[in-house]
Amino acid sequence: MTKPDPEKLSPETIVDFLGDIFERRGGEEYLGEPVTMAEHMLQGAYMAEQQGEPEIIIVAALLHDIGHFTSEFGTFSMDDVHDKHHEEAGAQVLERFFPSLVIDCVRYHVAAKRYICATDPDYFGQLSTASIHSLKLQGGPMNGAEITEFEKNPNIKEIVRVRHLDDAGKIADMVTPGFSHFAPMVQRIVNAHLYHH
Repeated sequence: MTKPDPEKLSPETIVDFLGDIFERRGGEEYLGEPVTMAEHMLQGAYMAEQQGEPEIIIVAALLHDIGHFTSEFGTFSMDDVHDKHHEEAGAQVLERFFPSLVIDCVRYHVAAKRYICATDPDYFGQLSTASIHSLKLQGGPMNGAEITEFEKNPNIKEIVRVRHLDDAGKIADMVTPGFSHFAPMVQRIVNAHLYHH
């Protein structure tokens, strides 16, 4: 299958495009964690599903780290900034097709880690070593002004929820369904967004 051109993506092709990325690139290592990139995102989505979360949260958990594959996105390529802004890259690719709640969960899942570190004393102790390392690179826990600003986001509860799923999805050898299991759900969220516009 030829690599789709991100510029030509449509609501009809976005789900296949994402599935293709999971298929081809999902086996890549998730920095310093005992899971691959695909396993990490699938685990978050699967846990959300198991916990009875609404589809929009499951889809947000599934796609939160898609920006790690910036090289797939043609003109969106941000390889020169390495891992610093994968959340922004992911949000930019998805925002034409998904509701703002999903986009916010993608765009702010890194900020959410900084936020929860600042507001939940027990949270830091739950982070993996790799996550603590990246926290330092990302600016450490938020300060008071940043917390106030972050709490203005109407989707903050969902963003924090997806962040917790992100943190949970790092279990070696956990069996989850593949992307195809979630594909119809992803398409429903895309379609719902389309009709609301």
